[in-house]
This record gives sequence, structure tokens and C-alpha cells, in this order.
Amino acid sequence: MEVTAQEVAEWMVKEIRFTGTLYQTAAIEYVKENFGEQFVFVNENGNASLSKDVKKVFRKLHGGKIAWDRDGFLWAWT
Repeated sequence: MEVTAQEVAEWMVKEIRFTGTLYQTAAIEYVKENFGEQFVFVNENGNASLSKDVKKVFRKLHGGKIAWDRDGFLWAWT
């Protein structure tokens, strides 16, 4: 069965709701291992990042309830 960006984004929201935070490095490792490499890419700065499709669905799902902490490289429930 093919995994979708929707499923990846739903996992992220559930994880942040449950733990309060989700570090980018942990999210990328989990997504690669459990959902597939197609949801991760290397950005222009040479860092691993989640695909634009995942981020787009993720933003729709949380509707502003989750914030990105640029200094900590993590998402947190607000």
C-alpha cells in the first residue's frame, strides 16, 4: 500500500500532541524508516528536510496550533 503525505503529516501532528514537541532530526529519521525516503530531501543549505507536500498538509492539519522553533529545530504545540 502506498503511503501518502497525508499519513506522514497526521503522524507528525499526533506525535506533537502526545509529546509536546518533535525535533526535525527525529522526524526525518522516523519518516525515512517508516514512511519512505520519498518524503525527505536535501534542501539548498545541505540539510535534510521534509517534502513540501508533507509540510503543506501538516500546516493544514494543525491550523496554527503548532509552531516551528527555528533555534531548536523543532515543532512545538502552542
